[in-house]
Amino acid sequence: MKRNPIETVLGAIVLLVAGMFLSLAYSTAQIATSDGYRLEATFLKVGGLQVGSDVRVSGVSVGTVESQFLDLETYEAKVIMVIDQAVTIPEDTVAAIVGDGLLGGKYVDLRAGRSEKSLGDGEIIANSQDFQSLEDLVGEIIFLATGGDS
Repeated sequence: MKRNPIETVLGAIVLLVAGMFLSLAYSTAQIATSDGYRLEATFLKVGGLQVGSDVRVSGVSVGTVESQFLDLETYEAKVIMVIDQAVTIPEDTVAAIVGDGLLGGKYVDLRAGRSEKSLGDGEIIANSQDFQSLEDLVGEIIFLATGGDS
């Protein structure tokens, strides 16, 4: 069985292009661990927040969600975030879980306060707002529209 040299060259080109795509995907995926400090926030409902989700301040990504777990004493969700070392978070900051549009993923939105004192590694964000689903918002609107008498 004789091989055609054009098929061999074409196969090599396909492998080269596939390797370039793999290299591009690896370089843009931000797989490396982030150097930073950890903050913790407590929520009653996280609404599908995933490990690896963004942590943003004013829409700019400043960290990622490292882990989340259930506190077995209070039955609240604890979210551990890693914040970039260059970013300081005021101690009166509010952490809220919000959605990135109707079909987008969830992320932690840090609404920076005005305190002069900043949070450090391992500290807890005292103020948090739970995730509000579309169903929750519609129910609230219906409750307000009907006068709230039940």
